[in-house]
Amino acid sequence: MIEFLIGVDGGGSGTRVRLARLDGATLAEGSSGPSGLLHGIKSAWASVEDAIAKAFAAAGLALPERGRIAVGLGLAGVHNHQWAANFVEANPGYGAVALETDAFTTVLGAHQGRPGVIIALGTGSVGEILQEDGTRREVGGWGFPAGDEASGAWIGLRAVNHIQQVIDGRAQASAFADAVIEACGGNRNRIQVWLANATQTNYAQLARLVLQHADSNPTACAILTEAGQQVALIAEALDPSHKLPIALCGGLGEPMRPYLPAELLQRIVPPHGDSAEGGLRLIQQHLKE
Repeated sequence: MIEFLIGVDGGGSGTRVRLARLDGATLAEGSSGPSGLLHGIKSAWASVEDAIAKAFAAAGLALPERGRIAVGLGLAGVHNHQWAANFVEANPGYGAVALETDAFTTVLGAHQGRPGVIIALGTGSVGEILQEDGTRREVGGWGFPAGDEASGAWIGLRAVNHIQQVIDGRAQASAFADAVIEACGGNRNRIQVWLANATQTNYAQLARLVLQHADSNPTACAILTEAGQQVALIAEALDPSHKLPIALCGGLGEPMRPYLPAELLQRIVPPHGDSAEGGLRLIQQHLKE
């Protein structure tokens, strides 16, 4: 007998879950490490389960048997259908599981299940539209380093490209470059080691330095301005008619606003909810079906 619902927002940097009763009343939230499927099925479930346990603890409730919990998940990496199938197959015993892309749960949460556009900017990036006829389409989300334009990892990669040129003498030194150099090890040899081991998450962590120096450094500002142009291209590809509202979501959604073209800014609306909220909507719909 299902008694509790969990909505999951899982990506390359971390996992957030929202705990609700069967009637949808929210109880608490929990968070844990990355659960993007790129990190492996076992690791993804471990992060989800850890976040669920923390949500029940935050609600002051004992962790119930898994069979009493239904879980709606929006995870990065679901585009790989084999990974998605393996993840669902590895369900450790939850009473019901519904899995979708984190882009789709984000659009469900942002527009309360109604038609609209989202552009999610976090460790990765993706845009999705839910159209008035119920169809959906995705733009971007090809994954780092080949795609994910305007994401934290994309921004961080460009910052690393810049410090390579600074260290070589191909670009001018600056406080911005010094900050990124220090974050990646401090000297050429250590940066080489950093590069050999860096993940998408490591690159994304450098985006905060780009944001911090954008007001004072032209290179940092140019990186973010180009990111803003990439966001505009995603929006245009999703909804060339300009009819539907656009919500900027993810950790970089709000920080990127100053770097968006003015025309795009006029179409931006605040998201009503997040991907975890969309996960709750997803599992509620799944249970009805």
